Amino acid sequence: MIKLTKCLGVAVGLMLSGFASGSARIAVLDFELNDITSLPNTPAEKQRTGEMAPLLVNALGRLGDYQAVAIATETQKAANSSFGYLFRFHDLAAQLGKQQGADWIIVSQHSKPSFLFSYLWVYLIDVKTQKAIARYDVELKGNSPKVSARSIANLAKKIAAAIDNDLVR
Repeated sequence: MIKLTKCLGVAVGLMLSGFASGSARIAVLDFELNDITSLPNTPAEKQRTGEMAPLLVNALGRLGDYQAVAIATETQKAANSSFGYLFRFHDLAAQLGKQQGADWIIVSQHSKPSFLFSYLWVYLIDVKTQKAIARYDVELKGNSPKVSARSIANLAKKIAAAIDNDLVR
């Protein structure tokens, strides 16, 4: 009888966690490039940074049944009064997410102080509370597509865990 109760408890827990992740609607804003190297904002670096949000959306999609909420680049630019505005003001980012029907919004910067490494600074914002529930700082050593993809995949795992944990509460 105890084994059956434990099995039922595990099954219910798995169903609830699957249901929770399936209902999460996530908006991923374009990563902002903060390139402070001696040769900033090269076309290659702009392209690399531009590919990060789609990589994150795809990585999250592989981890669960999350619903990606698309926000047009023009809409993002209109809401982002200046560089880093939505990154700094979580309530305004949350309002943008709410207008688009998202439960969560992810705002990010790609900071590049060197040609050898860069950082992803990411906030996961709960649209309902208008608060950042998590911040992630990820170091990228090198600038190959493989490094970016691996770092984004690891970031997606952390974000998915935070969302699932918050929804289960």
